[in-house]
Amino acid sequence: MGAGFEAGERQWRAGLGTLRQVVRQEVVARQLAGSLTDSPPRRVLDIGCGQGTQALLLARRGHLVTGLDSSAELLGDFCAALAAEPADVGGRVRLIQGEAVAAAGLFEPASFDAVLCQGVLMYFPDPGPLLDAIAQVVAPGGIVSLLVRNGDALAMRPGLLGDWDAAGTAFDGAAYRNRIGVDARADRLEDLTAALDRRRMPVARWYGVRVFTDTAASDAPLPDDATLDVILRCEERAGRTDPYRHVAALLHLIAVREDDAPGS
Repeated sequence: MGAGFEAGERQWRAGLGTLRQVVRQEVVARQLAGSLTDSPPRRVLDIGCGQGTQALLLARRGHLVTGLDSSAELLGDFCAALAAEPADVGGRVRLIQGEAVAAAGLFEPASFDAVLCQGVLMYFPDPGPLLDAIAQVVAPGGIVSLLVRNGDALAMRPGLLGDWDAAGTAFDGAAYRNRIGVDARADRLEDLTAALDRRRMPVARWYGVRVFTDTAASDAPLPDDATLDVILRCEERAGRTDPYRHVAALLHLIAVREDDAPGS
């Protein structure tokens, strides 16, 4: 995960499997599937892979996945999940312990067809070096999946919960204290799009994530399967529909790396 994540890692792990986390992971996976087809298999780097939810889904689909994370504990959780998978799935995954911003030094330039960096940028006061690293390791034509806190809707959650002091503060800045007790940073869609453009990674499409369920309690359990299916269908539709996606808690940007060759 990111450099500032360590203080909240225990709470993050405790929240896995709750409604808010399942909605996040499932909606992001569905959105990503629309841009990352299964044939041919792709070389995927998941920066800040954590416990491996997204990476494991991609490995099951046949992709060759490298997971990079600084947390030995979360990588241990990932290893435990892999042990329960068929051997061919585990054989498509390699795990590396290291810092997110070190990606450019760990891997050859343009060595991945897709790079995921989901829920990581928010822990870096300056996202520039990490975006530079992503631009270096993703191949021309490759996709980049970024999940960030939505700076344009930072006041929504505290406002809906009646925390007026926090809502008032959120209108004027990008810093916030998240649910796992860590100070983090939000990104505005226009600013992040411009930052990606400067690195020749224009945004092809973007989505909102967790429009309706962001105010759910941190420990809210999953409902029955039928209710969860309805929730996910509503969240997925809202995440691709205006004006709902603009007020989502999280933004999911899909960018495509351009060719750096002259005249391209």
